[in-house]
Amino acid sequence: MRSVGETPSTASDQADGGDPLPRRHVVFAVVAIALFMASMDQTIVATALNAIQTDLSAELTWSGWTITVYSLGQIIAMPMAGKLGDHFGRKRVFLVGITVFTLASLACGFANNIYLLVVLRALQALGGGAFLPSATGIVADHFGRHRDRAVGMFTSIFPIGTIVGPILGGVLVTWLGWRAIFLVNVPIGVILFVLAAKLIAESPRREAGRIDFGGLGLLAVLMLSTMYGLTNLDLGLGSPWFVVPEVVAVLSAVVFVRHTMRHRAPFIPIRFLRGRSFAVMNVLNLLFGGAAIGFGALVPLYAEQRFHLDPLAAGTLLTARGAGMICVAALAVLALRRAGHRLPMAVGLTLMVVGLVAMAMPPAGVSGYMWLAVSAGLTGLGMGLSVPASNNAGLSLAPDQLSSLAGLRGMFRQSGAIIAVSVTTAVLANSANPAMTQAHAFVVLAALLLASVPLIFTIPDHRGAW
Repeated sequence: MRSVGETPSTASDQADGGDPLPRRHVVFAVVAIALFMASMDQTIVATALNAIQTDLSAELTWSGWTITVYSLGQIIAMPMAGKLGDHFGRKRVFLVGITVFTLASLACGFANNIYLLVVLRALQALGGGAFLPSATGIVADHFGRHRDRAVGMFTSIFPIGTIVGPILGGVLVTWLGWRAIFLVNVPIGVILFVLAAKLIAESPRREAGRIDFGGLGLLAVLMLSTMYGLTNLDLGLGSPWFVVPEVVAVLSAVVFVRHTMRHRAPFIPIRFLRGRSFAVMNVLNLLFGGAAIGFGALVPLYAEQRFHLDPLAAGTLLTARGAGMICVAALAVLALRRAGHRLPMAVGLTLMVVGLVAMAMPPAGVSGYMWLAVSAGLTGLGMGLSVPASNNAGLSLAPDQLSSLAGLRGMFRQSGAIIAVSVTTAVLANSANPAMTQAHAFVVLAALLLASVPLIFTIPDHRGAW
């Protein structure tokens, strides 16, 4: 498919993808480990909150910010790293990301107060957020005409890392203490930097023009203020901690759109936001982030409150979802060229809807743990089927700007997750029956996903390589 503004020769090159490069499988392993490490750090801290709170004499709200600020930092970093990767070269951005992530992890491991730890977690997120868009482009560059399958498999790693995080975190905190969850990244980061510098080929750069730092700054203010306000939603709709950030967000959005429409080379081209296919993919990614990533953060709490499971048993439910996803993802990648994008996405989202509804409505006389495990596994099957197709559907719209589109996709998915968690927890805080309220929240998420299925049939149904 030819993207807007593409010359005929460029379109042909992009459609073919070129010959795969040597050592591509080793490069895939290097960038996959980096992405896995960054995604795992999004949730690994969850099991260490009590230990951090006790050791640093911190309030629970500040301890919780070690998780929130990581998500916020990634939301800012993903589109920024994607654009910079297309402009300066993906290898360079990837190496900078590893450096920032590793040094920040080291500093987190030696932080002596909660405020410093929150700041360092933000820096760690900026480095980790650079992995997904730059590494997606690196994988596509190295696999050439096979990049659709490689990218489909590669981007399925991110949600698996978020599932493994709490489990590994529990082991490290139990045996080595909470600082180990950060320090374990340091030797891995050093090894990855050396391997990446030696093995990854340089990607083409877009040297023409300047980076739109004004647009970048406005987008950062827009996303940060929006998400910060939502994290304070539990304080009430009239709270200044919610109202003021959201007012800033609205004003920033207006200025950002005007700036983007007038700038000669905007940070995010306006067609990526409101072009028909791009807009649909943005909506789908936002809803997917809420239902998949946000849902994952809420399942253990739901299991503990409604079915009275212990924390370890509740945490293993996410393993069932991860197992379901892994079982299907590889097969879904192999079938992409024959099945296209629409069918796997539609069937996958439908399976997620069924899993969410089933989780909210367990039948009488059935083991709560067993029913939740089956329901979570069903949502995992849906994720494994839909994620590769969804990722390729977005990237194939503009193959010459892979990193930028991967960063934008990550931003919308992370935003959806924060919105889902923030709104749900705010409602739970004022509920007389939190367990049933959360069950209703799962049904609402299912309804939103089901309503988004018709949108899938408005995007190009690409078959074959892209």
